[in-house]
Amino acid sequence: MQVLLPALAGLLVLGVVWQRGTNWHTPTLVLGLSGLTLLLWYLFRLWQPDLAHTARQLNRLYPELEDSAGLLLRQPDELSLLESLQQQHVINRLAVLSADQLPLLPVAWRPTILLTAGLLLMAGGLSLWKSTSSIRSEAAPALAIRFPESPAAAGQPTAPRLLDTRILISPPAYTRQATSAASQPSFRCPEGSLVRWTVRVSRAAKQPPQLILGKQTLPFRPVAGQANTFTAQATLTSSVLYHLRFAGQNSDDYAINVQPDQAPTVRIQTPKPYTLVEFGMKPQVPVRVLLQDDYGLTRARLVATVAQGQGEAVKFREVATELSGGLRGQPAQATLAHLLRLPQLGLTYGDEVYFYVQTWDNHQRTARSDSYLVQWEDTTVDDSGTDMALGVNMVPAYFRSQRQIIIDTEKLLSEKRGLPQATLLERSNTIGYDQKVLRLRYGQFMGEEFSESIGDAPVQADSAGSAEKHEGAEEHGHHDEHAAPATSDAAGDAARLMEPYVHAHDDAETADFLEPAVKAKLSIVLSQMWEAELRLRTGQPAAALPFEYKALRLLKQVQQQTRAYVKKSGFEPPVFPEATLRLTGELGNASGVAIQRNVPAPTSPQKPAQAALAIVQRLQQGAAPAATDALVLEQAGQALAQKALNQPGTYLGALRELRTLTGRLRAKQPPCRSCLPVIERALLRLLPAARPAPVRQPGPGRLSQRYFQELR
Repeated sequence: MQVLLPALAGLLVLGVVWQRGTNWHTPTLVLGLSGLTLLLWYLFRLWQPDLAHTARQLNRLYPELEDSAGLLLRQPDELSLLESLQQQHVINRLAVLSADQLPLLPVAWRPTILLTAGLLLMAGGLSLWKSTSSIRSEAAPALAIRFPESPAAAGQPTAPRLLDTRILISPPAYTRQATSAASQPSFRCPEGSLVRWTVRVSRAAKQPPQLILGKQTLPFRPVAGQANTFTAQATLTSSVLYHLRFAGQNSDDYAINVQPDQAPTVRIQTPKPYTLVEFGMKPQVPVRVLLQDDYGLTRARLVATVAQGQGEAVKFREVATELSGGLRGQPAQATLAHLLRLPQLGLTYGDEVYFYVQTWDNHQRTARSDSYLVQWEDTTVDDSGTDMALGVNMVPAYFRSQRQIIIDTEKLLSEKRGLPQATLLERSNTIGYDQKVLRLRYGQFMGEEFSESIGDAPVQADSAGSAEKHEGAEEHGHHDEHAAPATSDAAGDAARLMEPYVHAHDDAETADFLEPAVKAKLSIVLSQMWEAELRLRTGQPAAALPFEYKALRLLKQVQQQTRAYVKKSGFEPPVFPEATLRLTGELGNASGVAIQRNVPAPTSPQKPAQAALAIVQRLQQGAAPAATDALVLEQAGQALAQKALNQPGTYLGALRELRTLTGRLRAKQPPCRSCLPVIERALLRLLPAARPAPVRQPGPGRLSQRYFQELR
C-alpha cells in the first residue's frame, strides 16, 4: 500500500496532463518515466532491507529483547556459549511477540499519505485549470473568418466549413495584464503574448484546419472532450499576417499588430546640465528625475563619478545610490527626488561630480539619462577653455597676496570661538593692515601715489611735504586723521607755473597704459579691498570675506584680459615635387586586389507593383488575362502584405481583393470588376510620388506688355 497509493495518484496526474492535448504529450512522457524510475528505486530499497537497522529498531521498541537482536544476524559457529544462549532467548521472545502483535515494526504511513494527497491535489488543480481555460475559451466572442465562396456541384455533399472561431490572448507576465479575447480577427497584442485559436467545424475533413502564420504552418489539434473542435497556439514576437486553411480553401488575410516593449524614458528635471556651486551657496544639489515606462518600473539608481584633483593628479571614483524606494508597486510613471550632498561624496573646492540616472522596467529593459556636471567653484583658480589650451602660468607674483589674505581670514573665522576678544581684534587688525599694503601696491600700479586717494576719490596733493605727511599717517594706520595742507599763495603760483613742464605721474587717469575696461575693473578691485580693510580693522572678518573673494575674482578676470597668445612654431615639411617624383615607382611585382562578392539585388516593391498595375489597367479595359498574370499578381501581393503589416486598415482590404482576383485567374474565371479599382488604388500607393516636371511660366499678356512699356 505504501507504493500502490502514490503510484495510482501519479497515474491520475499523468492522465489529466495527457488529456490537455498533444502539446502536453512530451512533458507527460518525461514525468511518467521519472516517476517510474523513482518507483523502481523505492521497490529495490524494499527488496533489500537494512537488517542491522531493523535490529536496532527492535531493540529500541522492545526492551525485553535486552538489546540482543543483533545476535540473530550472526552465524551460530561464531557465537560463544553465552551468546548462543542469549540468541536462543531472543528467538523465543520474538516468537512470543509475533503471536501477540503483528507486525512487529510500525509502518510509516505519514509520508505515503502526504505524497498521495499532494498528487491528488495536483490532479485536481490541473483539472480545474483545464475547465477554467475551456470556460474562458467558450466565453470568448465567436469571430467570423471569411472564406471565398465556392458553391458545391450538383449531387455532391456540402464541403465542411468553419462554424466559429475564438481567439484568446494571454499577455506575458511583465505586462501584468489579464487574459483577454480578441473582438476582431485582426487584433493587437503585446510582444511575447501567447495567442490561442479555437475553431469549431461543421464536420470532420480529411485534414484538420491549419494556421498559416507568416511563413509558418501550424496544424490545429483536436480538443479532448469536444467534438469537431480544434485549437492551435503560438507565441508572437513580431507583427505578422495570418489566415486559416481548411478543406482546401484559404481564408482572407488578417493582421496581428505586435506592440514591442518600449524601453523606459529618463528625464532629469533639475538641475541643469551644468551647475556651479559658488562661494556662499550650500554644497548640495537637489536632483529631480521623471521616469516613464509602458508597463512598469522596477529599479532606478543614480551613478555619480567624483573627480578630485587637477591635471595628472586627478582621481576618479564612482558612487552608486539606489533610488528604487520610490518604485514600490512597479508604477508606470514616477518622479524621484534625491539630494546630492557634495561633502558626503568627498568633494572639496575645485572638485567635480558627473552623474546620470539609470532605470530598469519589469522586462529588464534599461535606459539612462545624459551625464550632468556639478562643479564646486575653486576660489584659487579661475580657469577657462582658453587657459586650459594655452597651458601657461596663470598666477603672477603680485597676485598671490590676496589669496593669502583670504586664507588668513578663513583660518581666523575657524578659530574664532576659542579666541579672546582682544586677540581676535588684534589678528583681524593685522590682516587688515596686510590688505592695506596690497591695496597700496595696486594703487601704485594704477598711478595713485597717495594713500588717501587709493580706493576712494582722488585727492590732489598740494606739495611734497603734504604728501609725505599723509604717507606717514597712513603707515601708522590713522586713516581718519589728515593734516591740513600748509599752502601759501607763492607756492600755489609756483605750482601753476611749473605744471606745463613737469610729468604728472601722480595722476591716476594718465599714469598708465591700461585699457579703460581693465582700469574700471581695477578701480572696483581697489574699492573692494577698501571695504574689506574697513571691516577687518573694525573686527568683522566674516563681513570682509565676500569683498575679498570678489576682489580676487576680478583680479583673475583682469589677468585673462591682459594675456597675449603666441602661436607655437613647429616643423613644416617641404613641398612635395609632384611633377618629378609622382608615379615614378616600379610596379613590376605589384598586382591588383580582386574581390568577388555575390550581392543580391535589392528587392524593391516598385517593380512588381508597376507590373501588376499594368495588368489591372489592362483588365479594366476588357482585355483577356494572360497566363502569367496570376504569378505577377502574387509577387505584387507579397509587397502589399508587407505594407499591410504596418497599415492594415489601408492595405488589408486591397490584399484580400488581390487574392480573390488571383484565385479567379488561376481557375480560368473572369476577373471581378468590383475589385479592380480597390487593387489599383493600393498599387498606386506603393509607387513613389512622381517628380513634378518643370513648367514654363506663361508670359505676360499684350495688355501687360503695353503697360510695362509705358512705365519705361
